Amino acid sequence: MVGEEGFDRRIEPFRTELLAYCYRMLGSAHDAEDLVQDTYLRAWRARERYDATRSSLRTWLYRIATNVCLTALEVRGRRPLPSGLVAASDPLGPFVQREHAAWLQPLPDSLLDAGDPAGAVIDRSSLRLAFAAALQHLSARQRGALVLRDVLGFSAAETAEILGATVVSVNSSLQRARARVKEAGVRQERVGEPSAVVQRAWVERYMKAFELADVEGLKRLLTEDVLMEMPPMLNWFSGRGNYGLFMEWVFGVAGEDWLLREVAANGGQPGFAAYRRAGDGYDLHTLQIFTVTGEGISRNSVFQDPGVFATFGLAVRLDDDGLAITDGLVR
Repeated sequence: MVGEEGFDRRIEPFRTELLAYCYRMLGSAHDAEDLVQDTYLRAWRARERYDATRSSLRTWLYRIATNVCLTALEVRGRRPLPSGLVAASDPLGPFVQREHAAWLQPLPDSLLDAGDPAGAVIDRSSLRLAFAAALQHLSARQRGALVLRDVLGFSAAETAEILGATVVSVNSSLQRARARVKEAGVRQERVGEPSAVVQRAWVERYMKAFELADVEGLKRLLTEDVLMEMPPMLNWFSGRGNYGLFMEWVFGVAGEDWLLREVAANGGQPGFAAYRRAGDGYDLHTLQIFTVTGEGISRNSVFQDPGVFATFGLAVRLDDDGLAITDGLVR
């Protein structure tokens, strides 16, 4: 039994990994934070019923978190990215927005770093946007089985306990989940992924070319089959040539005067917030998260969602010196 004294101290170390787990399950940083709070509230209320002879505290917390996630998924559905939903589009075609769609959102690294400075308890490669997007094509229980077994390393028996299922059912869900993820062409492991320093260097070069509105310079940093998608728009396309055509259009319409601010998301993916010139300052335009390979930038996921901006703590407007302007005041 666990009494009130010391209970908070015992469960607090699991908060960050539970946040990462809920994010993998829901595909939303905001939802993940809410569900972790719900998990801890339920754990507190049930603390007297915890029996250390039946399961570890970590397994017990994951069972509560899983129940919370499965309940949420009954009404919230999946959060895809455009490339996993519709066919590729013309880079110069009209924007098409799918009304009432819930899209996969990036996870700020600041949420992970704040609770786990050492990063020791989280497999950050399994937080990459491509893998998170692949998970969205699985059923809720397939998603849980794959994450619990292949990412978090729980045994089949532990996973069955967490999911409230049989070992046979868990193994069946896991087999189907692995097949679906393989079909999506996504690998969890970071085989061939450059170091964080190298990835950041690629993106810094991209940022310099972006600030100069140098389309040819941007293209030189891309892989031949680079993909760009822009939720909440359904539009997406691939190929270095298409990318260049689109960026020429962007600079022609939005101008060539930009301020960029570095960000990091999904366990180490580099990116930036782009601010475009608007009058006597700069307005927040997009958040861009990159996938980088040894050959260059292979994917740019561009977000234009106020909810995502808020999760990353981005100012909506900057002055000429790059300082945030709030309610007419520079901060």
